[in-house]
Amino acid sequence: MPELKIADRLIGDGHPTYFIADIGANHDGQLERAKALIHLAKDAGADAAKFQNFQAAKIVSDYGFRHMKGGQSHQDTWKKSVFEVYQDASIPFDWTPVLREECDKAGIHYFSSPYDFESIDMLEPHVPAYKAGSGLMSWPEALIYMAGKGKPILLATGACELGEVVENVRAVQKINPNIVLFQCNTNYTGSDANFDHIHLNVIKTYTLLFPEIVIGLSDHTSGHATVLGAVALGARVIEKHFTDDTTRVGPDHSFAMDPETWSEMVARTRELERALGSPLKRVADNEKDTVQVQRRCLRAARDIHHGDVITRGMIDVLRPAAPGAIKPVEIENVIGTLAAQDIPTGAEFRWTMFVGDQAKTSAG
Repeated sequence: MPELKIADRLIGDGHPTYFIADIGANHDGQLERAKALIHLAKDAGADAAKFQNFQAAKIVSDYGFRHMKGGQSHQDTWKKSVFEVYQDASIPFDWTPVLREECDKAGIHYFSSPYDFESIDMLEPHVPAYKAGSGLMSWPEALIYMAGKGKPILLATGACELGEVVENVRAVQKINPNIVLFQCNTNYTGSDANFDHIHLNVIKTYTLLFPEIVIGLSDHTSGHATVLGAVALGARVIEKHFTDDTTRVGPDHSFAMDPETWSEMVARTRELERALGSPLKRVADNEKDTVQVQRRCLRAARDIHHGDVITRGMIDVLRPAAPGAIKPVEIENVIGTLAAQDIPTGAEFRWTMFVGDQAKTSAG
């Protein structure tokens, strides 16, 4: 079973689902707000609080977006240019040790997604693992550089073809086997139509292709259906955006989860984990009593006298299944034997009550 360790936590099958609250740009440029969101995320049940480290000039081309032909997905709704939004959302490098310290105080892991080499280097002493956003699947050089730091690397695969995923995973594996691979859809509109495009069954594909890798889900749909479905399919890491108020103005607020919905998601997932249980089919501890009261055994359909030859008409198959009684599957072995004693109507059959070759054979 795949397993890896992030700081002090084991991640994988047999361990609780690991939840990453992607605060992202929802700090709205305010350090104190970012710190407050860390504590809210922890209280809501998150295991990690994640930010993003990018520098506008190193992630987007102002010229490129201004001259871009065609729609820009959710970015069409932004009131500022793409470059300006990224400038506003960028986190100063000197926030990093402060946010890391605040996470330590809250008892939550500090994560960040770096989007350039300088950010990767800056984060190294502060994060227990790297999260690579889906866009980096188009830049393997950055993935390999990040993986070379030797920390676990979480790879998101939104807007990717399977061939790209395989190539990048294999390239990273050559230098770093500690990978979490996320199924992801990178439509950030918050539309209900996105349920038609999340394709949770890709988790099964990833499990088959990469049995040695922990699988996760990075999700932007509303509600809990996708998360619960992903966990049921084997995802062991979940990433969702987090804010305190989904009505705030900003690129990530509208499709994020708030403390109430996040807490509910974690609670429902913990219930699901309990319900998934063991793959072994057996009588469960809490149904041992019903083995007797719901199952059936052979019983006398009428008063039977010592020496009677047992026929099918003398046998009822009824509840409860008394311990040690003859099971219905052995009914043919009872027919034709002789009653070794009087048996009252309704009494359960036991092999000591009968004589004959069949009875001897069945009784052992």
